[in-house]
Amino acid sequence: MLITDDFLPVPVPESLDATYLVPIVGLPKVSPKTAVEGLAGRLAEPVHGLAKQMLDSPLMTVDTRQVSEFPELPPDLLTAFGATEAQLARLAAATHLVVVQAEYRPGWPPAHEWAARAVAAAIAETVGGDVVDVFGLQFLDPAAALRSLPDEQGRVRLVDWVLVPYSSDADGLWFTTKGLRRFGLLELQTQGVPDHLTRAWGAVMTGAARRLLRDWTEGLAGEEVPAFVQLPVLATVTGHDIAVAYGNPEQHGATAPVLLRLELDPATDPDADSFLSLNPPPGHPGPAGRYFAAACATLFDGIQPDVRYARPGDAMSKAIAVARAGLGDIRARFLANQLPVETQLVVKYGLPGDDGPEFVWAGVTSWESPERIVGASASDAATDPTVRIGAPVVVEASDVVDWALLDGTGVIEGGWTQAVLDAGERPTAD
Repeated sequence: MLITDDFLPVPVPESLDATYLVPIVGLPKVSPKTAVEGLAGRLAEPVHGLAKQMLDSPLMTVDTRQVSEFPELPPDLLTAFGATEAQLARLAAATHLVVVQAEYRPGWPPAHEWAARAVAAAIAETVGGDVVDVFGLQFLDPAAALRSLPDEQGRVRLVDWVLVPYSSDADGLWFTTKGLRRFGLLELQTQGVPDHLTRAWGAVMTGAARRLLRDWTEGLAGEEVPAFVQLPVLATVTGHDIAVAYGNPEQHGATAPVLLRLELDPATDPDADSFLSLNPPPGHPGPAGRYFAAACATLFDGIQPDVRYARPGDAMSKAIAVARAGLGDIRARFLANQLPVETQLVVKYGLPGDDGPEFVWAGVTSWESPERIVGASASDAATDPTVRIGAPVVVEASDVVDWALLDGTGVIEGGWTQAVLDAGERPTAD
C-alpha cells in the first residue's frame, strides 16, 4: 500500500513484551532481587531503579522452569545469529531455565526491554552463565548485555538492539531489520540491493532505523497510546544517523542526506510479518540498485573520485607507496574472512584521461588472483562512460593506488591518499 501524502499511518500495538532466558544447571541460589541489588553503582539510572520497580510489579515475572517445559530453541538459528559452540554446549547441558518476562506500553523508554535484560544479566552473572535474548535469538554474555543498556546520559547503541540480516535472490540482496518490533515499530526491508553493498547497505538500514525510531517514539510521547503514528513517507538518512546508531556520535558523518521512500508492505499471511519498505524516492530514473549504490557513495566518506595525480616525492606519492605496500596483507585478510564485521573493502585505481588519470573507488567482491581484483564501482567515472555506480569492474592490482576499510562511520583503516587530500594538498599534473 503506497501512501501518496506526506505521511504514512503506521499502527501501534496495545502493549509490548520482552523475554530473556538464563540457562542453568540446577536451581538458582540467589534471588532476582538480590542479583539486581548487586548491580548498584554499575548500572546507570534510571535503568537500575526501573529494574527494581518492575520486579516488584505485575509487569514482570521471573520463573524457573525445567528445560523440557520450554519450547526448544533452534540451534541453527542461534548459530546464524552468532552463538558459539561453547554457548550451545552450555544450553544443551542446562537442566533449568530462568525465564524473565516483562510487559509495557509502547513508547520511550522501552521499560520492558531495559528492565528484563538488566534482570536476566544480573542473574546470569551470579551463576556464571549466559543470557538468551528470545526475540533476537541471540546469546549475550552478562557483561555485553549490561553494556547494551543506557549509559549515564541515557544513550544506547541501536546495533545492540537491532540486527540487519540479509539473503540473496535473483534480484540481488534482500535486507530486513530484526529488532524494531521490540519498540512496537514494524521492521524495515529493502529488496534488490546490489551484492557488493552487503556491509554498506546494512549500515544504511541501521541509520534509517535510528531515524525512524526517533520519529516513532516522538509520536508516542503523549499520555495516551495512539492507534497510529504518522511517519514521513520520505525518510531522510544522514551520516550522523549511522554514526549515532553505531555508538560513535563524535564521528558525526557530516555528509549530504539521502532520501528513501517509505512504503507499507502488509503481510498476506496472518502468521507473517508486515514490513516498511525502503525504496528510491519518486522520480528516480533507472533501477533501484543504482540509487542504493549512489546513496552509499553519498553517505560514506572517502570514496569520491578525483582527477589528480601525484608528483614524485610529494606526500601523495608517499601515501600511494604506503597503500601499495599493504596490498598483500589486506588481500590475505580479505580471503581469510578476517576483516572486521560490518566493514567493506574498497580500492582506488586509475583510469586514463586527457588531463591525467582519474582515480575512482570500487568495492571488492572477489580477489582470487593477486594481480586482478573483481568488484563493483562505487562512483561514476567522468572519463569512462562504462564505469558507473554499481557496475561490475575488473581492476588490475598494478593500477591500485589506495585501499580502505569502511564501516557505518566512514574510513576505519587505510585511505592514505584521501587523508592527503583532506589535509589540503591537492597535487596536479606538471
